[in-house]
Amino acid sequence: MTRQTAARRPRPEHDPSLPGILVVDDVEANRHLLESYLLHLQVRVIQAADGRAALDAAEAEPPDLVLLDAQMPKLDGFEVCRRLKETPATRLTPVVMVTSLSAVGDRVRALQAGADDFLSKPIDRVELVARVQSLLRLKATYDRLEDAQQVILSLGLTVEAKDPYTEAHATRVATTARALAELVGVQGARLDDISFGAAIHDIGKVGIPDSILLKAGPLTQDEVAVMRRHPGIGADIVRPLRAAPGLTDIIRHHHENVDGSGYPDGLWGPEIPLAARIVAICDAFDALVSDRAYRPGRSREEALLTLRAGSGSQWDPHLVETFVGEVAGKPGQLRAG
Repeated sequence: MTRQTAARRPRPEHDPSLPGILVVDDVEANRHLLESYLLHLQVRVIQAADGRAALDAAEAEPPDLVLLDAQMPKLDGFEVCRRLKETPATRLTPVVMVTSLSAVGDRVRALQAGADDFLSKPIDRVELVARVQSLLRLKATYDRLEDAQQVILSLGLTVEAKDPYTEAHATRVATTARALAELVGVQGARLDDISFGAAIHDIGKVGIPDSILLKAGPLTQDEVAVMRRHPGIGADIVRPLRAAPGLTDIIRHHHENVDGSGYPDGLWGPEIPLAARIVAICDAFDALVSDRAYRPGRSREEALLTLRAGSGSQWDPHLVETFVGEVAGKPGQLRAG
């Protein structure tokens, strides 16, 4: 290797293709020790001297792994861990709490904050390297699954864009579904799953012929039967994803009715997953107020009257009342297509 070639090769800490490890400790010697233990690995090490600096570094460039000291002044490791796990960009990033604390209560507190693993001081180099390599493999798996979700989201939006009358429909349904879910007590990562599921609830229409999907008029009985296959097709598409159980609930069951007259499985009442009942109402409202090739959109007031008329038969009555009274009442929350 020539001197010029060596000069052109990026140092590990500046090579963006390498996994990034954020080392957080208010004691500089501890940070340098951990970095020295990781020197022979193909990783980038980013140091942060306190909790606030750690959050800023993670926001600027989400790391692949965080080695986090538990005891720091001002913002301690428990709070930093909690905030990292609440942030969408870092919620799947493994966090290892590095601590001299040994009490069960401290470990429980770390687990409650979302910590994935522990290392006790003084750090053993062999143990550290083994944990780091294992957790980096786990993060790489998460990243592949996240990439798959983005591909499926793009596919769902492509299906929607075929029809100028339904373009942006899924985005609006995702927004209102998240708002309704929050109002009925859904929290945390489940909100993200509902929002994502709502955005791709009609992805199964990729398997429906355009002659039916884009028909400018009423469907025949046979065409209706074909169209009703889309929830099952969509559920099969998303089944390999990390969040598959929650997504399949929404995609397969958003056309079920609470009186059991819906499809594809004829579920009724509480048999229908809550997420699917939420998306069903938001989907129906947006469809009602949006123009279609075969009819103009209804007014907001007419759409809300339709929801109330179907309360208890087609839609969950409690969710309808919450939607009409709280979601539909928020300025700018709802708009026609």
